[in-house]
Amino acid sequence: MSDSSTVADIHTTPADGQRIKHNDVVYTTVREGLAHILVPESSVTDTGPGGAPGVQQVFYNPIQQFNRDLTVLAIRAYGKERMEQKQAASRARAGKFADKKRKRKEQAQTDRPVKSPKTSDSATATATAESHEAQAGSEIQDATALAADQTTEEATTNVAEDPETSAPVGNDEAPKTDAQLPFTILDALSASGLRALRYAHEIPFATTVTANDILKAAAEAIERNATHNGLLDRIDISVDDALAHMYSLVVRELRRISLAPKSKPTSCEKYDVLDLDPYGSAAPFLDAAVQAVRDDGGLLCVTCTDSGVWASNGYPEKCYALYGGVPVKGWYSHEAGIRLILHAIETSAAKYGLAMEPLLSLSVDFYSRVFVRIRKSPSMVKFQGGKNMVVYSCGGCGSWTTQLLMKNKPSPNKKGSGLFYKHGFASAPTVDQTCAHCASTMLLAGPMYAGRIHSPEFIKNVIAEADEASPEIYGTRERVRGMLQTALEEFLPSPKEVQAESSETGDGTKKLKKSLTEAQVAAIDPYPFFFHPSTVSGIIHCASPPEPALRGALLGLGYRVTRSHCKAGSMKTDAPWSAIWHVFREWVRQKAPITEANIKPGTPAYRILRLGEAKPAGDGTEEDKGPEVVFDENLGRYPDPKKYVRYQMNPRENWGPMNRATGK
Repeated sequence: MSDSSTVADIHTTPADGQRIKHNDVVYTTVREGLAHILVPESSVTDTGPGGAPGVQQVFYNPIQQFNRDLTVLAIRAYGKERMEQKQAASRARAGKFADKKRKRKEQAQTDRPVKSPKTSDSATATATAESHEAQAGSEIQDATALAADQTTEEATTNVAEDPETSAPVGNDEAPKTDAQLPFTILDALSASGLRALRYAHEIPFATTVTANDILKAAAEAIERNATHNGLLDRIDISVDDALAHMYSLVVRELRRISLAPKSKPTSCEKYDVLDLDPYGSAAPFLDAAVQAVRDDGGLLCVTCTDSGVWASNGYPEKCYALYGGVPVKGWYSHEAGIRLILHAIETSAAKYGLAMEPLLSLSVDFYSRVFVRIRKSPSMVKFQGGKNMVVYSCGGCGSWTTQLLMKNKPSPNKKGSGLFYKHGFASAPTVDQTCAHCASTMLLAGPMYAGRIHSPEFIKNVIAEADEASPEIYGTRERVRGMLQTALEEFLPSPKEVQAESSETGDGTKKLKKSLTEAQVAAIDPYPFFFHPSTVSGIIHCASPPEPALRGALLGLGYRVTRSHCKAGSMKTDAPWSAIWHVFREWVRQKAPITEANIKPGTPAYRILRLGEAKPAGDGTEEDKGPEVVFDENLGRYPDPKKYVRYQMNPRENWGPMNRATGK
C-alpha cells in the first residue's frame, strides 16, 4: 500500500490505497484482483469489511466481488478449452492452405510454355496475349476453387458446430498464427469498467475487451481507470445503449453473411464471451445478447438481481412478462427462479435456431448468475419443448409435481443399431386439483427449464482454476470453491444416466455435437428442487430433526441425499414426497411427539400426520406400518475431508444491492 498523504499522477504505477489527482479531482485507488479502480475520495466511507476503509458508490460494489471472481475463473476455464479448439482448427487450415499453395505452384510449373523460336512481332504479341489469358483463366479457376473449398469448409464447420477459430483465409493470405487468434469479450453494461479491467488483466488470451455503457460519465470513468491500469490498448470503450451496440453487431454480421463476396470472406465480429450484469433484470437484453455472442459455442454470462420478481409470489404478472413464466410459491423459489431465467434465455435463442447449454447456474445472495453456451443447432432446438415444464406446487404442505410440456421419446431406428428421438405431446395432467398429501389446493407455476442447470465437467474445470488461483488476488476464492463444490455435488444422475455411464456403447443415440449425444441433449433433471427440513417441520408443528439424522433415515431407505447450493440446511433427494412425509411421521412418532390437541382438524399437519384416522386393522407387520425408518446420524454425516465455505455469511451491516446508477 502506498503513502496515502502523497498525491500522484494518473500514469503512476497502480497500487492499493493511492491518492491520484486527475482533472482537479482527487481519487483513492481500490484494488480488486489485478485491477485498480479510481474512486472519488468523497465516496469513501469510514467503515468497511474488517475495519478497512469501505466504498459505497453506485459504480463500485465490493459485495459483488464474489460475482466478479467467479466470472473471471469461469471465463478462464471456458477460454482455455476454446483456445485449444481455435489453435487446432487454425493449424488444420494452415496445413490445407500450404497444401493448396504447393499444388498451385506445381501446376504453374507444369503449365509453363516451352521456349519457342523467335517469331515476328505480331506473332509474339498474339502468343503473349494468349499466354496471359490462359494464366489469368488458371488463376481465376484456382481462386474460385479455393473460395469454394473455404465456403464448404465453413459450412461444414457450422453444421458440425466446431468453433470458427479465426478470420477465414483469403486467396493470397496465410492463416493466422496461434498468437494472433482473437478472443473477444463484451462487458455490455460496464459502469466503472471494473469487470473489463479484470478481464484484460487476468485473462491472458483475451485480445480485446469492449467496455460499453450508455452514460458519458461511466465512459469517462472507464477511460480514467484504463489509463491508470495501462490497458487502453486492450480495452475498447463504447458509449452506446447496450441493445443498440449488440443489435448493430448483429446487423453487420447479417450483411457480412449475405452480401460479402464468397471469394473474399471476412471474419466474424461476434463476441466469444458476452457478459450481462445489469441493475435488475437482464430479460430486456437477452434477445440481442443471444445473437451478439458467437453461435459456435460462445459463452453468455447473465446476472439477474430482481429476485423479488422471479423468486417470490408478489409479482407473478411481472415475472411472466419478463421471463415467460410464473414463479413458484414455496421455499425452493430461488431454484425455480434459476429455471425461469434459463427458460427466458432458451426461448430467446430458439427462434433463431440457437440452442442453449447451461454450464453453471447459481443462486447467490440476492441475485442469480448463469453461464450458458450458445450454439447454432436447429436439431438441438427440437428438444426444447420436452425440456420445459410446469410445476404443480401445494399451497399447504409445499410438495410439488412437475409436468413436461412435450415428450422426447427414444425409439429404435430401422436398422436396430441405435435409437432416435420422436417429439410429441405429453400426457396431462399429472396431479389432481388437490394435494395427495394434505388435500390443499395445487398451484400452477412455469413454464420453466426442466433440464440440468450445471455441467459437471465445466464445474470441475472452474474448480481447477480456483485451486490454482491466488487468494491474494481472488479475495472470495474460498467461498467460490465451496459453492462450486456444492453445485457439483447437486448432480444426482437418473437410472438411465447411470446405465449409460457404465455401458460400453453409451446411451445408444447419435451425436448431435462432438461432445453431446441426443440422449444427453434430451436429458431432464428428474429431481429439480430441494426441500428445507426446518420449514417442513414447521408445517407439521414438530421439532426439526438434525440434518445427519434425517439424511441417515433417507439413506437407510435406499434414497440418495445431497445439499443444494441455494440455501444452507437444504436437501436434494430422489425420494418422492410420500417417502419424505413417511420419514417425518416416523420422526414425530419416535423422537419428537406432538400434542395432537393443538393440531386443528382440516389443516395440512392434521392430514399429513393422519390424525383422526382409524388405525389400520392388522397384525402390526411391516406392511401395516410401512418401511422401517432408522435415524442413523453416523450414516447421515457428510464425509467431508475438507471443510468448504459453502454459503455466504453477511460481510458487513446493511449489505446487499445498491442504488441504481444515475447520471448523464
